[in-house]
Amino acid sequence: MAQIEVFTEGITLPYGDVTRQKVKNIAAAVADCLDLQNARITIILTGDAYIRTINSEYRSIDAPTDVISFANRDNPFPDIDASQEEIGDVYISAERAERQSHEYRVSLMDEVKRLIIHGILHLVGYDHERSDEDEEIMLQKEDELWDRISV
Repeated sequence: MAQIEVFTEGITLPYGDVTRQKVKNIAAAVADCLDLQNARITIILTGDAYIRTINSEYRSIDAPTDVISFANRDNPFPDIDASQEEIGDVYISAERAERQSHEYRVSLMDEVKRLIIHGILHLVGYDHERSDEDEEIMLQKEDELWDRISV
């Protein structure tokens, strides 16, 4: 079973109907569906200002975004503790998720669930920005996971 850590930066939980336990449960279910055993994933819920800084620094886009993932599988340095693989970190803007939940007419928790799924798929190598074909593959996988995971 994967170890899920949840942190906040600039916001407090609960945030609307988003709780630390719900985030952990969703991320753990995604990890299980992807067969990520003996793995650790970190989810960081933050606000627009913090994620904007990250987006600017790492992607040269000076604007907030909804989710950014940093995969450790591409890291050229081996982990000293090989018993647990550090998959990576997923940063989610709770503020952006809240706005998008209104726009898409879904609950805030459903939008956060979608972003967790999306972020973890990036951690394991899915990338919708490579090509239209890769985007379709990732969207299909998101839909599959969405249907398999309940909040």
